[in-house]
Amino acid sequence: MKIPDKNNIYPIKNYNRLCFLKNIITNPNIIVGDYTYYDDFEDVGNFEKNVKYHFDFLGDRLIIGKFCMIASGVQFIMNGANHKMDGITAYPFNIFGGAWQKVEPKLTELPYKGDTVIGNDVWIGTNVTVLPGIKIGDGAIIAANSIVTRDVEPYSIVGGNPIKLIKMRFFKEKIQELLTLKWWDWDIDKITENLEYLTKRVEE
Repeated sequence: MKIPDKNNIYPIKNYNRLCFLKNIITNPNIIVGDYTYYDDFEDVGNFEKNVKYHFDFLGDRLIIGKFCMIASGVQFIMNGANHKMDGITAYPFNIFGGAWQKVEPKLTELPYKGDTVIGNDVWIGTNVTVLPGIKIGDGAIIAANSIVTRDVEPYSIVGGNPIKLIKMRFFKEKIQELLTLKWWDWDIDKITENLEYLTKRVEE
């Protein structure tokens, strides 16, 4: 049997609501690993539209690892959404130009959370919102409709607004074993040969 082609935009025959995401990305500050897919109820072109407030002059990146599963309606809020908050008002007068531009803040004066980094083998459910600078660890699962306000530990399941830990997927020793294994970095032929191992139930 043929291995799915990582460079195929639509890897499921006759179904264009799911894509291998890296193949449709146009923004150089969005970096996506092989075999990560995005499934959209309407149009996979919505993905970049849902990366909000992502301004070139800030330079922040959205980095997504390999073999991630991203559902419809997921939004990433980037650093451009942040306002300067140490004055009497947080109102961004300067963006309207004219006489108001005189109070344009320096980049160093703006809240900046850094890159948003999604690990490998991460499942992000429908309508999740991820705030700026969040780090989501390998193997994590984010429940539908959640607001990700803080970093997420590897192989944890989180949900809610704001997110809370629901449970860890596996026991501590198994998580450490998997983080060392890094199966997503294997050659694709090796992954294919070990699918039964990778998908079988993990015993407690």
